[in-house]
Amino acid sequence: MDTLTTLPVLDRISEQMRAVLATSAELAPDAYATDAGLDQMRQAYIVERRFWNEGGPAMVRTLDASVRTPHGDVATRWHVPAERQDLPVVVYLHGGGWVVGNLDTHDRIMRALAHESGAAVLGVDYSLSPEVKFPVAVEQCAAVVRQLLDGGPGDGGLGRTAGLPVDGRRVAIAGDSGGANMALATTLLLRDQTAAGARPVPLSALVLYYGLYGLRDSVSRRLLGGPWDGLTAADLAYYDEAYLGDPADARSPYVDCLSADLGTGVPPCYLAAAELDPLRDDTAALAQLLTMRGVPVQHDVFDGVLHGFLHYSRMLDDAVVALRRGGAFLRRAFETTH
Repeated sequence: MDTLTTLPVLDRISEQMRAVLATSAELAPDAYATDAGLDQMRQAYIVERRFWNEGGPAMVRTLDASVRTPHGDVATRWHVPAERQDLPVVVYLHGGGWVVGNLDTHDRIMRALAHESGAAVLGVDYSLSPEVKFPVAVEQCAAVVRQLLDGGPGDGGLGRTAGLPVDGRRVAIAGDSGGANMALATTLLLRDQTAAGARPVPLSALVLYYGLYGLRDSVSRRLLGGPWDGLTAADLAYYDEAYLGDPADARSPYVDCLSADLGTGVPPCYLAAAELDPLRDDTAALAQLLTMRGVPVQHDVFDGVLHGFLHYSRMLDDAVVALRRGGAFLRRAFETTH
Protein backbone atom coordinates (compact mmCIF):
# COMPACT_ATOMS: atom_id res chain seq x y z
CA MET A 1 0.00 0.00 0.00
CA ASP A 2 2.93 2.35 0.49
CA THR A 3 3.55 2.13 -3.25
CA LEU A 4 0.07 3.41 -3.93
CA THR A 5 0.55 6.51 -1.82
CA THR A 6 3.64 7.47 -3.84
CA LEU A 7 1.99 7.31 -7.25
CA PRO A 8 0.37 10.62 -8.30
CA VAL A 9 -1.73 8.82 -10.92
CA LEU A 10 -3.63 7.12 -8.09
CA ASP A 11 -4.18 10.18 -5.93
CA ARG A 12 -7.91 9.87 -6.55
CA ILE A 13 -8.27 6.29 -5.40
CA SER A 14 -11.14 6.01 -2.92
CA GLU A 15 -10.68 4.85 0.65
CA GLN A 16 -12.98 1.91 0.06
CA MET A 17 -10.95 0.89 -2.98
CA ARG A 18 -7.77 1.07 -0.90
CA ALA A 19 -9.35 -1.23 1.67
CA VAL A 20 -10.27 -3.66 -1.11
CA LEU A 21 -6.68 -3.72 -2.36
CA ALA A 22 -5.35 -4.38 1.11
CA THR A 23 -7.77 -7.27 1.57
CA SER A 24 -6.99 -8.77 -1.84
CA ALA A 25 -3.24 -8.59 -1.17
CA GLU A 26 -3.74 -10.57 2.03
CA LEU A 27 -5.92 -13.17 0.33
CA ALA A 28 -3.70 -13.90 -2.69
CA PRO A 29 -0.84 -11.53 -3.58
CA ASP A 30 -0.23 -13.23 -6.96
CA ALA A 31 -3.83 -13.11 -8.19
CA TYR A 32 -2.95 -10.73 -11.03
CA ALA A 33 0.70 -11.67 -11.64
CA THR A 34 0.92 -12.76 -15.28
CA ASP A 35 4.57 -13.74 -14.77
CA ALA A 36 3.77 -16.18 -11.93
CA GLY A 37 2.94 -19.07 -14.23
CA LEU A 38 -0.48 -19.95 -15.62
CA ASP A 39 -1.48 -22.57 -13.04
CA GLN A 40 -0.35 -20.44 -10.10
CA MET A 41 -2.11 -17.34 -11.46
CA ARG A 42 -5.36 -19.24 -11.98
CA GLN A 43 -5.26 -20.76 -8.52
CA ALA A 44 -4.46 -17.43 -6.86
CA TYR A 45 -7.34 -15.80 -8.74
CA ILE A 46 -9.75 -18.51 -7.56
CA VAL A 47 -8.57 -18.18 -3.95
CA GLU A 48 -8.85 -14.37 -3.96
CA ARG A 49 -12.29 -14.38 -5.60
CA ARG A 50 -13.67 -16.96 -3.15
CA PHE A 51 -13.82 -14.33 -0.40
CA TRP A 52 -15.57 -11.75 -2.58
CA ASN A 53 -18.24 -14.24 -3.68
CA GLU A 54 -19.49 -14.97 -0.18
CA GLY A 55 -22.93 -13.60 0.68
CA GLY A 56 -25.02 -11.54 -1.69
CA PRO A 57 -28.57 -12.09 -2.96
CA ALA A 58 -30.17 -15.51 -2.53
CA MET A 59 -31.76 -17.20 -5.54
CA VAL A 60 -34.88 -19.36 -5.54
CA ARG A 61 -33.14 -21.76 -7.89
CA THR A 62 -29.58 -22.34 -9.05
CA LEU A 63 -28.92 -25.01 -11.65
CA ASP A 64 -25.72 -26.15 -13.34
CA ALA A 65 -26.13 -27.64 -16.82
CA SER A 66 -23.99 -28.61 -19.78
CA VAL A 67 -24.74 -27.16 -23.22
CA ARG A 68 -23.54 -28.68 -26.46
CA THR A 69 -21.79 -26.33 -28.90
CA PRO A 70 -19.86 -26.83 -32.16
CA HIS A 71 -16.70 -26.69 -30.02
CA GLY A 72 -17.71 -29.23 -27.41
CA ASP A 73 -19.86 -29.17 -24.32
CA VAL A 74 -19.80 -25.98 -22.21
CA ALA A 75 -20.73 -25.74 -18.53
CA THR A 76 -23.40 -23.16 -17.65
CA ARG A 77 -25.10 -21.98 -14.48
CA TRP A 78 -28.64 -20.68 -14.12
CA HIS A 79 -29.56 -18.24 -11.35
CA VAL A 80 -33.33 -17.73 -10.99
CA PRO A 81 -34.30 -14.84 -8.67
CA ALA A 82 -38.07 -15.43 -8.44
CA GLU A 83 -40.77 -18.01 -9.12
CA ARG A 84 -42.54 -15.89 -11.71
CA GLN A 85 -43.30 -17.25 -15.16
CA ASP A 86 -41.69 -16.04 -18.38
CA LEU A 87 -38.61 -14.46 -16.83
CA PRO A 88 -36.28 -12.76 -19.30
CA VAL A 89 -32.74 -14.10 -19.54
CA VAL A 90 -29.36 -12.38 -19.17
CA VAL A 91 -26.45 -14.40 -20.56
CA TYR A 92 -23.38 -13.50 -18.49
CA LEU A 93 -19.82 -13.85 -19.81
CA HIS A 94 -17.23 -13.61 -17.06
CA GLY A 95 -14.04 -11.59 -17.24
CA GLY A 96 -10.46 -12.63 -16.58
CA GLY A 97 -8.59 -11.64 -19.71
CA TRP A 98 -9.81 -14.80 -21.49
CA VAL A 99 -7.26 -16.67 -19.34
CA VAL A 100 -8.64 -16.91 -15.78
CA GLY A 101 -12.08 -17.01 -14.20
CA ASN A 102 -15.04 -19.37 -14.11
CA LEU A 103 -18.63 -19.59 -12.92
CA ASP A 104 -17.55 -19.59 -9.26
CA THR A 105 -15.27 -16.53 -9.48
CA HIS A 106 -18.16 -14.42 -10.81
CA ASP A 107 -21.05 -16.08 -8.98
CA ARG A 108 -21.97 -13.15 -6.72
CA ILE A 109 -21.92 -10.73 -9.67
CA MET A 110 -24.35 -12.98 -11.54
CA ARG A 111 -26.65 -13.34 -8.52
CA ALA A 112 -26.61 -9.60 -7.92
CA LEU A 113 -27.48 -8.90 -11.56
CA ALA A 114 -30.32 -11.42 -11.40
CA HIS A 115 -31.64 -9.74 -8.25
CA GLU A 116 -31.38 -6.22 -9.66
CA SER A 117 -32.78 -7.01 -13.10
CA GLY A 118 -35.48 -9.50 -12.09
CA ALA A 119 -34.21 -11.76 -14.88
CA ALA A 120 -32.77 -15.24 -14.81
CA VAL A 121 -29.01 -15.11 -15.37
CA LEU A 122 -27.23 -17.81 -17.37
CA GLY A 123 -23.46 -17.85 -16.85
CA VAL A 124 -21.33 -19.45 -19.55
CA ASP A 125 -18.07 -21.21 -18.67
CA TYR A 126 -16.49 -20.79 -22.10
CA SER A 127 -13.11 -22.37 -22.91
CA LEU A 128 -10.11 -20.42 -21.63
CA SER A 129 -6.93 -19.42 -23.42
CA PRO A 130 -4.14 -20.17 -24.16
CA GLU A 131 -5.37 -23.77 -24.43
CA VAL A 132 -8.11 -22.60 -26.80
CA LYS A 133 -7.62 -19.68 -29.15
CA PHE A 134 -9.93 -17.05 -30.65
CA PRO A 135 -12.61 -17.36 -32.02
CA VAL A 136 -13.59 -20.62 -30.29
CA ALA A 137 -14.90 -19.05 -27.06
CA VAL A 138 -16.97 -16.41 -28.91
CA GLU A 139 -18.49 -19.12 -31.10
CA GLN A 140 -19.31 -21.19 -28.02
CA CYS A 141 -21.11 -18.22 -26.45
CA ALA A 142 -23.04 -17.51 -29.64
CA ALA A 143 -24.16 -21.15 -29.77
CA VAL A 144 -25.46 -20.96 -26.19
CA VAL A 145 -27.42 -17.77 -26.92
CA ARG A 146 -28.96 -19.29 -30.03
CA GLN A 147 -30.25 -22.26 -28.03
CA LEU A 148 -32.17 -19.93 -25.71
CA LEU A 149 -34.70 -19.15 -28.43
CA ASP A 150 -38.19 -20.44 -27.77
CA GLY A 151 -39.09 -22.92 -30.44
CA GLY A 152 -35.45 -23.68 -31.18
CA PRO A 153 -34.64 -26.85 -33.10
CA GLY A 154 -36.11 -29.81 -31.25
CA ASP A 155 -36.22 -28.50 -27.70
CA GLY A 156 -38.03 -25.17 -27.34
CA GLY A 157 -35.06 -23.43 -25.75
CA LEU A 158 -32.48 -24.18 -23.08
CA GLY A 159 -34.51 -22.74 -20.22
CA ARG A 160 -37.67 -24.71 -21.00
CA THR A 161 -35.64 -27.88 -21.41
CA ALA A 162 -34.21 -27.33 -17.92
CA GLY A 163 -37.71 -26.82 -16.53
CA LEU A 164 -37.12 -23.13 -15.79
CA PRO A 165 -39.82 -20.42 -16.12
CA VAL A 166 -37.96 -18.30 -18.67
CA ASP A 167 -38.91 -16.45 -21.83
CA GLY A 168 -36.33 -17.18 -24.53
CA ARG A 169 -37.68 -14.31 -26.63
CA ARG A 170 -36.34 -11.71 -24.18
CA VAL A 171 -32.58 -12.14 -23.98
CA ALA A 172 -29.75 -9.77 -23.10
CA ILE A 173 -26.01 -10.32 -22.86
CA ALA A 174 -23.73 -8.93 -20.15
CA GLY A 175 -20.08 -9.25 -19.21
CA ASP A 176 -17.12 -7.67 -17.48
CA SER A 177 -13.60 -6.96 -18.77
CA GLY A 178 -12.67 -9.67 -21.29
CA GLY A 179 -16.22 -10.95 -20.90
CA ALA A 180 -17.55 -7.54 -21.96
CA ASN A 181 -15.45 -7.78 -25.12
CA MET A 182 -16.88 -11.24 -25.74
CA ALA A 183 -20.44 -10.07 -25.03
CA LEU A 184 -20.18 -7.41 -27.73
CA ALA A 185 -18.34 -9.78 -30.06
CA THR A 186 -21.02 -12.44 -29.55
CA THR A 187 -23.71 -9.89 -30.41
CA LEU A 188 -21.90 -8.93 -33.61
CA LEU A 189 -21.31 -12.57 -34.56
CA LEU A 190 -24.99 -13.46 -34.05
CA ARG A 191 -25.97 -10.50 -36.21
CA ASP A 192 -23.54 -11.49 -38.97
CA GLN A 193 -24.71 -15.11 -38.85
CA THR A 194 -28.26 -13.86 -39.34
CA ALA A 195 -27.16 -11.81 -42.35
CA ALA A 196 -25.68 -15.02 -43.76
CA GLY A 197 -29.02 -16.81 -43.43
CA ALA A 198 -29.16 -18.05 -39.84
CA ARG A 199 -32.22 -17.54 -37.67
CA PRO A 200 -32.42 -13.99 -36.19
CA VAL A 201 -31.53 -13.59 -32.52
CA PRO A 202 -33.13 -10.32 -31.36
CA LEU A 203 -31.44 -9.04 -28.20
CA SER A 204 -33.05 -6.67 -25.72
CA ALA A 205 -29.89 -5.07 -24.30
CA LEU A 206 -26.15 -5.26 -23.68
CA VAL A 207 -24.62 -4.52 -20.25
CA LEU A 208 -20.86 -4.10 -20.49
CA TYR A 209 -18.54 -3.42 -17.56
CA TYR A 210 -15.06 -1.99 -18.20
CA GLY A 211 -14.31 -3.95 -21.35
CA LEU A 212 -11.55 -3.68 -23.93
CA TYR A 213 -12.92 -3.09 -27.39
CA GLY A 214 -9.99 -2.50 -29.72
CA LEU A 215 -7.93 0.54 -28.78
CA ARG A 216 -4.24 -0.21 -29.05
CA ASP A 217 -3.22 3.08 -27.44
CA SER A 218 -5.04 5.80 -25.51
CA VAL A 219 -4.57 8.42 -22.82
CA SER A 220 -5.86 6.04 -20.14
CA ARG A 221 -3.50 3.28 -21.30
CA ARG A 222 -0.57 5.70 -21.12
CA LEU A 223 -1.39 7.02 -17.64
CA LEU A 224 -2.94 4.09 -15.81
CA GLY A 225 -2.39 0.42 -15.03
CA GLY A 226 0.16 -1.21 -12.77
CA PRO A 227 0.86 -4.16 -10.46
CA TRP A 228 -2.04 -3.07 -8.24
CA ASP A 229 -4.58 -4.03 -10.93
CA GLY A 230 -2.53 -6.41 -13.10
CA LEU A 231 -2.95 -4.24 -16.19
CA THR A 232 0.49 -2.97 -17.11
CA ALA A 233 1.31 -2.77 -20.82
CA ALA A 234 3.12 -6.09 -20.46
CA ASP A 235 0.08 -7.67 -18.78
CA LEU A 236 -2.24 -6.51 -21.56
CA ALA A 237 0.17 -7.89 -24.16
CA TYR A 238 0.22 -11.21 -22.27
CA TYR A 239 -3.56 -11.55 -22.46
CA ASP A 240 -3.62 -10.68 -26.16
CA GLU A 241 -0.93 -13.25 -26.94
CA ALA A 242 -2.75 -15.91 -24.92
CA TYR A 243 -6.10 -15.27 -26.62
CA LEU A 244 -5.14 -14.70 -30.24
CA GLY A 245 -3.99 -17.53 -32.47
CA ASP A 246 -2.47 -15.12 -34.95
CA PRO A 247 -1.46 -11.45 -34.52
CA ALA A 248 -3.75 -10.66 -37.46
CA ASP A 249 -6.72 -11.72 -35.30
CA ALA A 250 -6.32 -8.44 -33.40
CA ARG A 251 -7.93 -6.76 -36.43
CA SER A 252 -10.99 -9.01 -36.42
CA PRO A 253 -14.22 -7.09 -35.70
CA TYR A 254 -14.90 -9.70 -33.01
CA VAL A 255 -11.76 -8.54 -31.17
CA ASP A 256 -11.41 -4.96 -32.37
CA CYS A 257 -15.12 -4.32 -31.97
CA LEU A 258 -14.62 -0.57 -32.49
CA SER A 259 -13.84 -1.33 -36.14
CA ALA A 260 -17.10 -3.23 -36.65
CA ASP A 261 -20.40 -1.90 -37.98
CA LEU A 262 -21.97 -0.80 -34.70
CA GLY A 263 -25.12 0.70 -36.15
CA THR A 264 -26.95 -2.45 -37.21
CA GLY A 265 -28.30 -5.12 -34.90
CA VAL A 266 -26.79 -3.66 -31.71
CA PRO A 267 -29.37 -3.27 -28.91
CA PRO A 268 -29.42 -0.51 -26.27
CA CYS A 269 -26.24 -0.58 -24.19
CA TYR A 270 -25.33 0.12 -20.60
CA LEU A 271 -21.59 0.88 -20.43
CA ALA A 272 -19.73 1.23 -17.13
CA ALA A 273 -16.08 2.24 -16.75
CA ALA A 274 -13.66 2.82 -13.87
CA GLU A 275 -11.93 6.19 -13.66
CA LEU A 276 -8.52 4.70 -12.82
CA ASP A 277 -8.62 1.88 -15.38
CA PRO A 278 -6.22 1.81 -18.36
CA LEU A 279 -9.18 0.49 -20.38
CA ARG A 280 -11.39 3.47 -19.49
CA ASP A 281 -11.00 5.07 -22.93
CA ASP A 282 -12.10 1.87 -24.68
CA THR A 283 -15.52 2.35 -23.10
CA ALA A 284 -15.54 6.06 -23.93
CA ALA A 285 -14.75 5.34 -27.58
CA LEU A 286 -17.43 2.66 -27.75
CA ALA A 287 -20.01 4.96 -26.18
CA GLN A 288 -19.24 7.70 -28.70
CA LEU A 289 -19.38 5.38 -31.71
CA LEU A 290 -22.65 3.78 -30.63
CA THR A 291 -24.22 7.19 -30.00
CA MET A 292 -23.13 8.39 -33.44
CA ARG A 293 -24.80 5.30 -34.96
CA GLY A 294 -28.06 5.96 -33.11
CA VAL A 295 -27.80 3.18 -30.52
CA PRO A 296 -29.25 4.21 -27.11
CA VAL A 297 -26.39 4.31 -24.59
CA GLN A 298 -26.07 4.92 -20.85
CA HIS A 299 -22.38 5.55 -20.08
CA ASP A 300 -21.30 5.74 -16.44
CA VAL A 301 -17.77 6.35 -15.16
CA PHE A 302 -17.16 5.47 -11.51
CA ASP A 303 -14.63 7.77 -9.85
CA GLY A 304 -11.86 6.59 -7.58
CA VAL A 305 -12.03 2.90 -8.48
CA LEU A 306 -9.90 0.45 -10.46
CA HIS A 307 -10.52 -2.13 -13.14
CA GLY A 308 -12.40 -5.14 -11.77
CA PHE A 309 -14.26 -3.16 -9.11
CA LEU A 310 -17.54 -4.98 -9.76
CA HIS A 311 -16.32 -7.96 -7.73
CA TYR A 312 -16.06 -6.03 -4.48
CA SER A 313 -19.66 -5.38 -3.49
CA ARG A 314 -18.91 -6.76 -0.01
CA MET A 315 -16.87 -3.62 0.70
CA LEU A 316 -17.24 -1.19 -2.20
CA ASP A 317 -20.37 0.94 -2.58
CA ASP A 318 -19.59 1.73 -6.22
CA ALA A 319 -19.84 -1.96 -7.10
CA VAL A 320 -23.33 -2.09 -5.59
CA VAL A 321 -24.36 1.01 -7.53
CA ALA A 322 -22.91 -0.28 -10.81
CA LEU A 323 -24.79 -3.57 -10.48
CA ARG A 324 -27.97 -1.72 -9.52
CA ARG A 325 -27.74 0.58 -12.55
CA GLY A 326 -27.03 -2.29 -14.90
CA GLY A 327 -29.96 -4.20 -13.47
CA ALA A 328 -32.28 -1.21 -13.79
CA PHE A 329 -31.20 -0.74 -17.41
CA LEU A 330 -32.04 -4.39 -18.11
CA ARG A 331 -35.45 -4.08 -16.44
CA ARG A 332 -36.36 -1.12 -18.62
CA ALA A 333 -35.12 -2.85 -21.76
CA PHE A 334 -37.11 -6.02 -21.05
CA GLU A 335 -40.25 -4.02 -20.30
CA THR A 336 -40.13 -2.53 -23.80
CA THR A 337 -39.42 -5.87 -25.51
CA HIS A 338 -42.52 -7.66 -26.74
